Amino acid sequence: MATFKSYRTKAGLRYKVRYMKPDGSQGSKSGFMTQEAAKDWASRVEVRKVDGEFVDPRHGRVTVASLAGPWLATKKAKLKPSAYQPLESSWRIHVQPEWGHWQLAKIEIVDVEEWITDLVTEIRDPRDPETVIRKPASATTVIRAHSVLAGILDRAVRDRKLASNKAREIDNLPKKTPKRKIYLTHQQVATMAESAGSWSTLVLLLAYCGLRWGEAVGLRVADLDMLRRRINVVRNAVQVGARIEVGTPKSDKPRSIPIPAFLVEELAAHCVGKPRDALVFPGPDGDFLRRPNSERGWFRSAARKAGAEELTPHDLRHTAASLAVSAGANVKAVQRMLGHESAALTLDVYADLFDDDLDSVADALDAARRRVASA
Repeated sequence: MATFKSYRTKAGLRYKVRYMKPDGSQGSKSGFMTQEAAKDWASRVEVRKVDGEFVDPRHGRVTVASLAGPWLATKKAKLKPSAYQPLESSWRIHVQPEWGHWQLAKIEIVDVEEWITDLVTEIRDPRDPETVIRKPASATTVIRAHSVLAGILDRAVRDRKLASNKAREIDNLPKKTPKRKIYLTHQQVATMAESAGSWSTLVLLLAYCGLRWGEAVGLRVADLDMLRRRINVVRNAVQVGARIEVGTPKSDKPRSIPIPAFLVEELAAHCVGKPRDALVFPGPDGDFLRRPNSERGWFRSAARKAGAEELTPHDLRHTAASLAVSAGANVKAVQRMLGHESAALTLDVYADLFDDDLDSVADALDAARRRVASA
């Protein structure tokens, strides 16, 4: 049972609670202004002890930074480098400077909401309002930073260092605006391929087979089965900072993709004289080809000539989905080509491409209804 003791301070009479923790050690909490408040707090402690939800107040003095290391280590062990790197970067740039020194028990909902508001607010020089000191962070940046903080606090709740995660209770996270998908026509793809020079076959591969950039540049000669007209996608060479990390495809599952007949000869030409373990599309140094990012680079130049200046390599994957659907492919076939986990995901991503299918359903239902009505 808890015991209560009064004591005097400069501010007046206060009360102290002594209580027994679940591990048998003694705990105490001071500063209650009335004995009733002290008893009420002690009663809640007893309830939490019975429910198995007791959190030692001492743990509330632990800092966010002290928990970040184990949390990041767990994520690093579970995630691919391309997925882990943005989390680590977000912690280092956005979360640690603001929250690293905070004690867990002192974090309130309003503190997290003020941080989110600050991230999305543009800061200008008060002496020169035309000068922007810091641009607002993008919705993606803010959502990722919040997920890092919330994830660390989730771990604190799990480990009984925190009673509840206040970061999960905010309601001012920005909403992401989906990027407009760019779909090229057959003619635009042809124009872009012609303009890409030695990389023309790579452009056609991305636009007609739907590989991710890392999957395409990670292809080796042995992955191409020309007799069956199949590409076996078994690796993904992702650029993480200055490094190329080679791993499995995004879904962790290899897949087989059909090669359009017109592309077989062009791919075969890239394999002539190469051993089976050679890269099909090596970079200038013979290693994995790096993602084009220069405004004056070959990809942007070829896209500009095709009338799609804002095109990215990933947009050619969208083009592959669009051209497949327009050729009559159903959602399951598109799913298998793109390597999505489910047809439902494919429909979520490319619902706009299946509008004609919806019209066909409506027309079929209308015709069936008319046949019944006229019978």
